[in-house]
Amino acid sequence: MRVTEEGTMTAVVSAGVDSSAESRAAAGWAAWEAVLRDARLRLVHVEEWPLPLAVAVPTIDRADHRRWADDLLDGVGDAVRQEHPGLRVETRRLSGRPAAALAVEASEEEVELLVLGSRGLGTVSGVLMGSVGMAAVGAARTPVVLVREHGTVPGGDVVVGTDLGEPQDAVLGFAFAEAERRGCTLRAIHGWTLPVALKTEVARNVTEELHAELLPWRRAHPSVTVVERPVMGAADTVLIHEAAGAELVVVGRRERRSPLAPHIGHVAHAVIHHCSSPVAVIAHP
Repeated sequence: MRVTEEGTMTAVVSAGVDSSAESRAAAGWAAWEAVLRDARLRLVHVEEWPLPLAVAVPTIDRADHRRWADDLLDGVGDAVRQEHPGLRVETRRLSGRPAAALAVEASEEEVELLVLGSRGLGTVSGVLMGSVGMAAVGAARTPVVLVREHGTVPGGDVVVGTDLGEPQDAVLGFAFAEAERRGCTLRAIHGWTLPVALKTEVARNVTEELHAELLPWRRAHPSVTVVERPVMGAADTVLIHEAAGAELVVVGRRERRSPLAPHIGHVAHAVIHHCSSPVAVIAHP
């Protein structure tokens, strides 16, 4: 871990970089986040060799690919330095399976956030290319932010999905801190479903539970304006609808693994694929 002259350790925001427009948008978003956190920006490219058959070119050898990767990192680094002249930017080229290498990168002590490009749904190639990001989200314990090609919506709210039956500290702590850094409103959304006959009574209880859950965080972050939104409906559908125009959407995922693949959860999975705003996925017990 790097230590400044004053003896304090400096945090890192890490961004995965490849040749896609989404990853360049992710690097730009990560640069701005690093400025907000007074952190270093680390641009990371994972060299997967031999190249996957879908992109392999017979005339390119490993040395050529490494030169290409270094040029890519240098180009993206120059672009973000021009946009943020005071930002401390470093680059790193890794080797291995992209999702695993990115998860290891995110596990380093100084890394506070991993930022990746995301295509969401819409085309077959988008789903396939998004598999690396999804796998990294499922493997990383560090918060992961997925950014679409258009980047972000300046001036929007931070929206957080709340699950009153799950541990909330990591998710709410991240959401409140992001809203505070940006000086924007935090909208806390909770979707719930029950038979219509019980709607009025249960709605009152849900509203009270949501308020009680948020109260300690309101006190810890008094400068943050909070809007509490318990909405009747499926949690994933409600959150996707409420997140329209958000500057950042925050969701949680349980830290557990299935025998076949890391577990993400249906709400986080739906939001990642269908929200156009950047989505932060926060692992919790």
